[in-house]
Amino acid sequence: MTQHSPRRYAIYSIIASILTLVLKFGAWAMTDSVGLLSDATESIVNLTAAVMALTALTIAMRPADSEHAYGHGKAEYFSSGIEGMLIIIAACGIAYAAIMRFFNPQPLTNLGLGLGLALLSSVINFGTAKVMLRAAKRFDSITLEADAKHLLTDVWTSVGLVAGLAIMLVMPQWKILDPIIAIIMAVNIVFAGIGLLRRSVGGLMDDALPKEEIEIIGNAICSQHEEQCSFHALRTRKAGSRRFIDFHLLVPGDLSVRDSHDLCCRIEEDIKSRLARAEVTIHVEPVECDSSYDGKAVGGECAGTIGVGDCPLSKREVKGESE
Repeated sequence: MTQHSPRRYAIYSIIASILTLVLKFGAWAMTDSVGLLSDATESIVNLTAAVMALTALTIAMRPADSEHAYGHGKAEYFSSGIEGMLIIIAACGIAYAAIMRFFNPQPLTNLGLGLGLALLSSVINFGTAKVMLRAAKRFDSITLEADAKHLLTDVWTSVGLVAGLAIMLVMPQWKILDPIIAIIMAVNIVFAGIGLLRRSVGGLMDDALPKEEIEIIGNAICSQHEEQCSFHALRTRKAGSRRFIDFHLLVPGDLSVRDSHDLCCRIEEDIKSRLARAEVTIHVEPVECDSSYDGKAVGGECAGTIGVGDCPLSKREVKGESE
């Protein structure tokens, strides 16, 4: 594992999760607060998710092989998806414990010391999450991003919990406040889990790249095009941190193979300079041939220049769809 490996940051998350797990369960043992118990329960999810993140990153970093020609990047989506499900399961457990305590409120003990431990665990999680978010952006890793955002969710729920329970230091008769805070936390955690699930499903279903990146690709192609050249049938997807891009490039029929190849190389290099970890595949077609505009061959209609840049329009667009 090198110094610049994303796996290093998953290990940071594991260490932070173990520390906060000990602190939060200690806080719950001291206070008997169901709110602090819910916070401690989420730390178990944090630890499980961190271990899964390390496993997923280890798999995702494996090079492409004969059985996985496109690499192993999608392993990251499995990790974030399972993490999302674990978050939702933990939230259900928190809600159940809160409802039981709602009907049977209990006085809390050693609340001041317990809240101090909870705050210390939040500081650890906050620092770890910030480091991981920077790493997620650097490595373009949904696994690190998901783990970091999960930790931040834990931080804000812990802070809200501490703020609510602090009121009970002044007004201990408000015992009902403890389960109410726990229920609010459970709802917030559910939304975080659903967000992770949606992103994971999108990655596994080969969602297209974001609109902003599609425009970057179009502009890169247009900046390298030659007279009477155009493109269509643009397809994109992402697997972990790797972007896969393919499209049809329309060139004059009398353009030599060497010149077509050089043009494709320039376009590929331009796209890769604008989007990290991009894999580009270009299919060259003669602009004069009607069959070149059959987008059905790649699962879509002709897209022309998809509304970006100043590339010439495709032949079908010039003649009109009636042809």
